[in-house]
Amino acid sequence: MHAPTDHSATDPLQRERDHLAASRSALKAMREDVESLDLRDVTGTWVSAAVLQNQIEQRIAALADLAHTPLFFGRLDYLHAISEHLAEDTGGGARSASGKGGGGRRAGERFYIGRRHVHDSDGDPMVIDWRAPVSQPFYRASRTDPMDVERRRRFGYTGGELTAYEDENLTDPAESDTRSALLAAEIEKPRVGPMRDIVATIQPEQDEIVRADIAGTVCVQGAPGTGKTAVGLHRVAYLLYAHRERLARTGTLVIGPNRSFLHYIEQVLPALGELDVAQATVQELVGHVEVRGADTAEAATVKGDARMAEVLRRAVRSGISLPTEPCMVIRGSRRWRVPAYELVEIIEELKDRDVRYGAAGEALPQRIAHAVLLKMEQSGEAPDDRVQDAVARNSAVKAVVKQCWPPVDPAKLVHRLLTDAEFLAECAEGILDAEEQAAIRWTKPGRSLKTAPWTPADAVLVDEAADLVQRTPSLGHVVLDEAQDLSPMQYRAVGRRCSTGSATVLGDLAQGTTPWATGSWPEALQHLGKPTAHIEELTTGFRVPEEVIAYASRLLPAIAPGLAPATSIRDTPGSLAIDRVLDGPDGLTEAVIEGCRKALAREGSTGLIAADDRIPLLAEALTEAGLPFLAPGTETSTEARLTLVPASLAKGLEYDYVVLDEPAAVVAGEPDERTGLRRLYVALTRAVSGLMVVHSEPLPEQLRG
Repeated sequence: MHAPTDHSATDPLQRERDHLAASRSALKAMREDVESLDLRDVTGTWVSAAVLQNQIEQRIAALADLAHTPLFFGRLDYLHAISEHLAEDTGGGARSASGKGGGGRRAGERFYIGRRHVHDSDGDPMVIDWRAPVSQPFYRASRTDPMDVERRRRFGYTGGELTAYEDENLTDPAESDTRSALLAAEIEKPRVGPMRDIVATIQPEQDEIVRADIAGTVCVQGAPGTGKTAVGLHRVAYLLYAHRERLARTGTLVIGPNRSFLHYIEQVLPALGELDVAQATVQELVGHVEVRGADTAEAATVKGDARMAEVLRRAVRSGISLPTEPCMVIRGSRRWRVPAYELVEIIEELKDRDVRYGAAGEALPQRIAHAVLLKMEQSGEAPDDRVQDAVARNSAVKAVVKQCWPPVDPAKLVHRLLTDAEFLAECAEGILDAEEQAAIRWTKPGRSLKTAPWTPADAVLVDEAADLVQRTPSLGHVVLDEAQDLSPMQYRAVGRRCSTGSATVLGDLAQGTTPWATGSWPEALQHLGKPTAHIEELTTGFRVPEEVIAYASRLLPAIAPGLAPATSIRDTPGSLAIDRVLDGPDGLTEAVIEGCRKALAREGSTGLIAADDRIPLLAEALTEAGLPFLAPGTETSTEARLTLVPASLAKGLEYDYVVLDEPAAVVAGEPDERTGLRRLYVALTRAVSGLMVVHSEPLPEQLRG
């Protein structure tokens, strides 16, 4: 690593600083060019003007220069010229790193790799977007496969100022393979505030997932600290770069387990210049009804079972009936008769085609009208499409449709299914047994749909019914994080949102903490509607210290026997401390507060994780001790570096130091021991620099010794 020693023009570090300053000036000029655009005479209508103005504002925001975010973090020095399409950076249409728009790169030229494209006044790039093809060797080149790169340079920053650089001479056989000090320093930076991007530290196996083709769905099984969430977010950013026009039409969505998690990750994509990606929880996606109640574990498991899809399909179609009388259409002085058997044939055909219930209901009057038109033509008339539309709106046709194919309200249908025992038994015959039917029926249905005790699982059922009636619009790409906790019916709900698009599925089977948690990824992907998805496994950790992950991995034989234990590149002796308290609950609380004080004496963030029912007690104790604290997902303030985290919300979050309160209480807070041990595994693996476990009750058997 090279630190500053000289500020002359011959100092390599100073030259890099000069390039950084020039790049920032160029970015400012790019932003000012956009801000100066005059749209008054460009658009024809106020609607198109508003759309264009919104695009301009988004472009200005994307060109923001974040003072404490490095504009570039690396440099590639190539050996030979490369083809023009590899040098191309769609961020600004530039074709080469220098040479005034020349076709390709001349031998010996260099590329600065950064978060976004920056070009000078002539249109020549000063910084290449990390997603451009020419940037790929920054992440994948090695001494065994240098990918035509002579030198890879990494830059170190402090508070946005370039302070050091480090070179890897990939073609020099005399230079040995050593771990990059700057790479290690970037990985181990303190984690105060929301989640940061990892664009400067993406590893080769992560980069392969990030740049995977948009046409395929990728499932990532990732142990704690392997960066699976960051990989998913950077994949979105890459796909938006490589397929921007396509995804601008179809949309992208990131789905997380809860709002706290989404708040934690919400700054990653904006830091990469991507501002137009929606975020939601599964519950927000299926918000057709207001959730007021909660299910027992048994009821939620049955409602989340994939068998409920067939129960709902039967319920939606239960109102279909076959006519016994003909349809008589009167037009002027003539009467046209469609016999009952023809109506039956039309309805049976629509049923056999298995199209959406609503679409079939819309097609039925047109099919009856077509039958009338055939009779008109046979009698010598020459009707056209306007006549068919008029017949379809005829009162007699409408009456047949209403009787034989009545409209379905999804919420009303599910309400009836959960309150009418006979109707449920009819729809669930041969699918759910009597005990399962009894488990999901409401005992207190409420006075109306609005006051009904809808639960989260009920909302998913309403969403399924809504899709059976009318197709759910599909997005271009969906990222589903913490996917191991979804039920089969929730997978179906997500799959509907990417039925014609692709998905990135992220999760860890060992961290499944719901009674219906995923047993295997092939099974989950089948429910998602993506059975051919490619499954990748990340087992090398970059965040959690080896001592901590090895300790947590003692639980794996009990919670996920098929998974290989994760390893970590971070060997940090002393990162794990176990504190046994012998003087009861009061002594436990005092020890926890003291552990928080010790953690806060160090640089970085601290998370105090505890069983949900102990959170109020600990909140009171922290307040009395004068230690300010935040709730998960609100870590935007630098004034408080301590977050009080209920164990149920810890998944996906990271803190430099974690104080874990009473592991036995975390396990006991779940409906069964296996789920409790999985919840504990999650809590044990949230620490980036150090973990202190404080307990008075005996530790779970797997952690003893």
